[in-house]
Amino acid sequence: MTAAGAPLVLTLGDPAGVGPEIAVAAWRALSVSGPVFAVVGDAEVLRTQGAPVREIMAVSDAPAVFGHALPVIHRPVRAPVTPGAPNPANAAPVADWIEEAVSLALSGQASGVVTCPIAKAPMYASGFRFPGHTEFIAELTADAPFAGVRGPVMMLTARDLRACLVTIHVALDQVAQTLSADRVIRTAQVVDDALRRDFAIARPRLALAALNPHAGEDGALGMQEIEMLRPAARRLRDMGVDITDPRPADTLFHDEARRGYDAVVCLYHDQALIPVKTLDFWGGVNATLGLPIIRTSPDHGTGFDIAGQGQARPDSLIAALRLAAEMAASRAH
Repeated sequence: MTAAGAPLVLTLGDPAGVGPEIAVAAWRALSVSGPVFAVVGDAEVLRTQGAPVREIMAVSDAPAVFGHALPVIHRPVRAPVTPGAPNPANAAPVADWIEEAVSLALSGQASGVVTCPIAKAPMYASGFRFPGHTEFIAELTADAPFAGVRGPVMMLTARDLRACLVTIHVALDQVAQTLSADRVIRTAQVVDDALRRDFAIARPRLALAALNPHAGEDGALGMQEIEMLRPAARRLRDMGVDITDPRPADTLFHDEARRGYDAVVCLYHDQALIPVKTLDFWGGVNATLGLPIIRTSPDHGTGFDIAGQGQARPDSLIAALRLAAEMAASRAH
């Protein structure tokens, strides 16, 4: 469904967060070079950032505007916006922006969706029933045809590291119970397929992180590697997925190790996020794999504590826009 050459769509996220600031800053940085994108959100909120804003009727109008103004599909908020003070009254428009952007991507009018951060508390207060963006977008695209292995799987990227998560927001003392061979296998299949489809890697090489120190030390430090992870890796290799046996995480992320794989399958949140943010704290990107559409986002939150103060850096959003364009180009071919 990806339309080669079509603009991206960017959702504004919580309007009281740093989304408006980084959207405008990203447009200033990319207005000459691209990729071209249109914002789905409130044009008046964006005008408070001091940039030229042009309201458009369709995503296809964005290329003609992008060089001299930020193109916006104007969908107004319901309540006044105060930077740093999220308002549940605006949660419904935030969800609507996401839904419209996904629809534009599914129809081929947009080549991909990039999302500015949302805050869960005001969304939940308004009746939003999803843990976050990823699950919401997965449901919005659930009925769309997709030839690939369906996710969603969260991939965090920084420099040459692609770290993919089997579990995400799970308390550390619950990770071992939450993991299963089937979850590891499904995640690795999604990653393998996405690397081929969205990153043009003909023969992906995957590394599998161990759960326990020293990969369990032959059972002395835990049995998950023996009972679950090694059998899962063997099954994946039998399916044609090039993946290692579980490797100790403390030796998996240095420069030389990263040259040995195209992506690493990590078992829990911090196992992936710590190396990604150490490599590039400001420029990491969150990409959702295994969807009928391209979706990326900056790897940070709403930043309510600095919203409206001119401190927010757009590095991660710029990287997310560039990655979405690259993934869309790979998928289109």
